[in-house]
Amino acid sequence: MVRGDPIDRRLRTLVLLGLLLGLAGCAGGAHRLPYDSWRLGLFAPNYMEVWIETADAVDVQDRVFRRAMNGVAAINTPKNLKGDPRGWPTRPGAGAGKQVLGADLPRLIYVRWQSLAEPQTYEAYIVIPEATRQAMVVGEKAFCQADAKWITDYRKMLTVGLAPGGIARVWLIGPCLSAIDVARVQGTVVKKGPDGGLSGGQYALPLEPESKAYIEKYGIPYGSW
Repeated sequence: MVRGDPIDRRLRTLVLLGLLLGLAGCAGGAHRLPYDSWRLGLFAPNYMEVWIETADAVDVQDRVFRRAMNGVAAINTPKNLKGDPRGWPTRPGAGAGKQVLGADLPRLIYVRWQSLAEPQTYEAYIVIPEATRQAMVVGEKAFCQADAKWITDYRKMLTVGLAPGGIARVWLIGPCLSAIDVARVQGTVVKKGPDGGLSGGQYALPLEPESKAYIEKYGIPYGSW
């Protein structure tokens, strides 16, 4: 939800960046959504566990939605080390996330996360292109396998993949529509460490046994994302 308290320095930077990069794109007026809300979801490659400290959104009206998502990113940790964390799925899922209620179309996403696999803390500023926003309001005829029906569907879900090395990859998807590649962003290391330095260097969660065993045996496939 939108907070009424003053925006801190990080979010001021986020808003100013949005103004510089996206003001021209929304000069024609606010977008009108053909649905109630869009969704922000996040996931990590197999075994490469992630704790999301915050995922903040800024919409085209410069409203900031703090902690639109936080907590554990969606992940698979197959038994017997049979999973493959390299690369991204051809059909990314929705990820672990929430509806960004009350927001207009997104212009910026800020993510700060703990890569528990390394461990390391990163942050990334993701600029959402105008073309992506336009795609979010275009309805398309789609056949849904789940209920075997034709519907008018919308790509109203932003999915962010977070990988070791500070990589953030973004897709736009619809429940019954194929994914559109939005952006690949190289995040930066947060020098203060996890929780802004308030946790004494302690990360949010220990690795699950399957993840720990995979990394100890095969390492982290840097460069595959």
